[in-house]
Amino acid sequence: MTQTKRIAVIPGDGIGVDVTREATAAISAAATKHNILLDLDELPYGSEYYLRTGIGLPREERLRIGRDYDGILLGAVGDPRVPDNRTAREIVLGLRFDLDLYINLRPILLIADGLTSLKGKSVQDIQFVIFRENTEGSYGGIGGQQHAGTTSEIALGQIVATWRGTHRIIRAAFEYAEKHKLTRVCVVHKQNAIPHVYGLWLRVFRQVAQDYPNVEASEMLVDRAAMEIIRAPEQFQVIVTSNLFGDILSDLAAMIAGGLGLAASANINPETLVLCEPVHGSAPDIAGKGIANPLAACLSAALLMDNLGFPEAAVTIDNAVRAAIFSGCVTPDLGGTKTTRQVGAFVAETISK
Repeated sequence: MTQTKRIAVIPGDGIGVDVTREATAAISAAATKHNILLDLDELPYGSEYYLRTGIGLPREERLRIGRDYDGILLGAVGDPRVPDNRTAREIVLGLRFDLDLYINLRPILLIADGLTSLKGKSVQDIQFVIFRENTEGSYGGIGGQQHAGTTSEIALGQIVATWRGTHRIIRAAFEYAEKHKLTRVCVVHKQNAIPHVYGLWLRVFRQVAQDYPNVEASEMLVDRAAMEIIRAPEQFQVIVTSNLFGDILSDLAAMIAGGLGLAASANINPETLVLCEPVHGSAPDIAGKGIANPLAACLSAALLMDNLGFPEAAVTIDNAVRAAIFSGCVTPDLGGTKTTRQVGAFVAETISK
């Protein structure tokens, strides 16, 4: 008997609510089409819930979600009314760290030539993925302040890199390349200025690369990588890098592939579960206005289905997103006139055909 997969849905804040509605409709349509048993549970966590209850997303609840669900679909989190961005830290970073979702996979895949901001580049030139280490680096919250609020204030933050954390993200990048018949993996680093942390990264990268003789391994400083992504993106197939660099470079790269409205991501632990989310933020200024682009959330839904073991359903959702783009059924950020609901309905109806 086929086991039902359980998905926790956290719409979150702002346009996260708007776009997640359309992404869950796409998932439901694909599940029906491919006879997949899914249980979608919407959870209330986000800034509105915090403002009502004083509860963000406690650690024990994060761990329960990890035990009880096979996957998580997250909308977007963040609200200026919440001090210190607490809900974003507890939900986004909390789930990544507590559930050890150490792979942040960010595809940079141009769907149509007209969507890129680069002159002379086409679909075939912008087809790569970024593997971002997701649980170490500069995001561990290690550090502090002294003499806060004075002219003598000192703020310290530490970068953490372990052999285990570095090895497993680099190994995952090479495994992805081999599985998808890609031939190039590039590690992005800053060893010249941060020798201890990125010295470890380079040593591990060179060690792991020896196990993949059919994959060309290259190394690039992060400042040059930022330039090369704009100048000649066709040279990249798989980029693997640290938490901070991956965060920055993937947002940069998204802008040459149609913008954040088409940028999907997956936070993965291959042994436990996957959390998928659009890269864009909560954009509270346009929430509820019907102009938010739901396609990044739909593409995140496709990543979720793929990582849950339903590649055919993932392709179906992806193809429906492409159909929306090619038919001009898009929101204003992509030059269209359709509303969030109209785009989402087109995707769901296309899936169901």
